[in-house]
Amino acid sequence: MRRRGRVPPPTKTQHRINEQIRVRQVRVIDESGEQLGIMETRQALDLAKQKDLDLVLVGPTASPPVAKLLDYGKWRYEQQQAEKEARKKAKRQEMKSIKFRVKIDEHDYQTKLGHVRRFLEAGHKVKVTIMFRGREMAHPELGKKILDRVAEDLSEIAVVEMKPLMAGRDMNMVLAPIPPEKRGKARPEREEAAPPAPEQEAAQE
Repeated sequence: MRRRGRVPPPTKTQHRINEQIRVRQVRVIDESGEQLGIMETRQALDLAKQKDLDLVLVGPTASPPVAKLLDYGKWRYEQQQAEKEARKKAKRQEMKSIKFRVKIDEHDYQTKLGHVRRFLEAGHKVKVTIMFRGREMAHPELGKKILDRVAEDLSEIAVVEMKPLMAGRDMNMVLAPIPPEKRGKARPEREEAAPPAPEQEAAQE
């Protein structure tokens, strides 16, 4: 039999178990998922003790509330692992940001391009921003030219999810990574030009 000491009060993320269950009756489900029907909570607790399991309130808002017989420690661990994996998946793809200036020099351009590439390789989306200063606002085409170059330079690993768009004094573009297994299929391979026929070579001489 598992030892049942003093049970601490449940937190907001925990379920009520064993003696924490204060309702008079519960609808009981056994460890294999079979419904045992409605019974007095004390009777359900006795049944849980006989099976060396816990009585866990899994449906507190039902009428009557639903309780299940299970190994709470194991069940909670499995739940925590599932929640952890869900959080990892949610964080796996984030929106990163990189800012360029209209008058960026080649060295800075290549450095920032490398940052964008690393973010994309890690599976993140990237918002690329061109920041305009003063009179540069009169030439948005210069910012678009840089964004088009970024998209072209990274076309083997990313697609443009949001085309260049002005927002205040900035122009933004969003790149989304191409999954590794799909790279090389996004753009058709360029065919090499066939060598000229002998008669054509003669004609060109």
